[in-house]
Amino acid sequence: MKVAVIGAGWSGLSAAVEITRAGHQVSIYEASRTLGGRSRALPSNLPDGTPVMLDNGQHILIGAYRASLNLLRRVGVDPDSSLLRLPLTLKFPDQQGIQLPPWAPPWNVLAGMATARGWSWRDKASLLRQAIRWQLISFRCPAPTTVEQLCQGLSPTVMTELIAPLCLSALNTPVAVASAQVFLRVLHDALFSPRGGSDLLLPRVDLTALFPKAAAAWLGEQGARLQLGQRVEELHSVGPQWLLQGELFDAVVTATPATDAARLIRHGADSNTGTVSHAMQQWAQATEALQFEAITTVYAWAPEAQLSRPLLALRSSPTEPAQFVFDRGQLGGPAGLLAFVISASQGEREALQAQVLAQARTQLGLQMQPVQTVVEKRATFACTAPLHRPQQPIAPGLWACGDYVASPYPATIEGAVRSALEVAQAIGQGPAQTA
Repeated sequence: MKVAVIGAGWSGLSAAVEITRAGHQVSIYEASRTLGGRSRALPSNLPDGTPVMLDNGQHILIGAYRASLNLLRRVGVDPDSSLLRLPLTLKFPDQQGIQLPPWAPPWNVLAGMATARGWSWRDKASLLRQAIRWQLISFRCPAPTTVEQLCQGLSPTVMTELIAPLCLSALNTPVAVASAQVFLRVLHDALFSPRGGSDLLLPRVDLTALFPKAAAAWLGEQGARLQLGQRVEELHSVGPQWLLQGELFDAVVTATPATDAARLIRHGADSNTGTVSHAMQQWAQATEALQFEAITTVYAWAPEAQLSRPLLALRSSPTEPAQFVFDRGQLGGPAGLLAFVISASQGEREALQAQVLAQARTQLGLQMQPVQTVVEKRATFACTAPLHRPQQPIAPGLWACGDYVASPYPATIEGAVRSALEVAQAIGQGPAQTA
C-alpha cells in the first residue's frame, strides 16, 4: 500500500515507523522545516552568549510508557542513556513531600505514603483509604466525575502536595474540572503497573534528538520519503484512494495538532461529496469542539544555580504560578540552567516570566536571569469531565492519530504514540478492513 502521513511530530513519525515496518510505502509531509511538532528542540543562547539547546516545553516520561520506550529502541535510541530514571518523587525545596522507593508495587506506594515528610498520619490514612477504594472500583468511575469529586475525603495536604501536581502534570487541567476517568488510568499505570512503572524518566538530550531525529534517519534507511516544508491543503477522495500533493494514496493519516487537522478535514469535506463528505464534516465538528490548555516553560539561568534534585515540585499560587522546576544542568545541559513549568497557564508571557523569577527568589533563594519563555497556547486539549474526543477513523482510508483522539490516555507522548500504533495496525490490515 501507498500511505501518506501528514505531520512529522511524535505521533506522525511513530505511525510512519510502524506502517513502514508492516511493509508499506510511506510518504511523510511536514509543513514546517523542523521535526518533532510540539515536542521539539529550540536553539537559544544563555545571557553570557553561550549557545544552548532548549525544548519548546519540558516533558516527563514515566516507566509505564512502554509503547514509547519500545519505539525508541526500535529506531536505535537507548532509553537507559537518553533518559534519567528516578523513583517517583514530588519533593519541595524544603524536602517535604513524597518519594517512592524503587520497590515493586504496592510496597513502593505504601512505603512512600508512610515516609512522606510534612504529612500527618491523618493525611497518610486519607490517601490509603482512597487508594484502597480506587482499587476496589478497578480504577473506573462515571464519565462526568471530576478529579476533585473523585478525591473527596483526601486531606488538604494530600490534595495540594500530591493530587493537584499529578493532575496538572499528567492532564494539564485543574482538578476542579479534570476528568477522573483519565486520571484514574494514569494512576493505575503509574502506581500499580509492574515494577518501575512509576519511575520518572527525564530526557538527557533535547526532544528532537530523543526520537524525531532518530526516527527520520531510520525511515530514510527503509526507503520512506520525508518531505519538510510541504503543507497539505487538499484531500480528495478518488474511488477507494485519496489524492493529495498530486499523488494517489491507498490510505492517509493526519497526525497534525487538532486545530490543523480539523481545518484540513473541514476543507476536505467541502470539496468532497456524499458519505465521505458527511463523515469528514462529523469528524471536523467533533474536533472543533475541543477546548485547549496552555503550558508555559520559563528558562532561567544563574551560574550558581543547582537544585538538590533534577526535579523539584514548587508551591504554586496565582502570583507564583510554576508547579515544577527542572535542573537542566543535571540533565546534560549547561550548569545553572533551570526550566520552570506552568501547567494550565494563564496570562501573558512577560507577566508569567516576571512572576516565575520572583518565585525563584522566594522559594529557591536564587536571583536568576531570563533565557527564554515559551508559551504553547494550545499545548494540550482540556481533559475535562465528561470528555468527548474524535475517533481515529475519519472516512474509508482516512485516519487521525495524535494525543487528542479517543483514548484512555491524556495528552502525553505516550498517548500520541499509542494512538499512532493503533492506526498503523488498522492500516496494516489492508484496504478492505480500513474501508
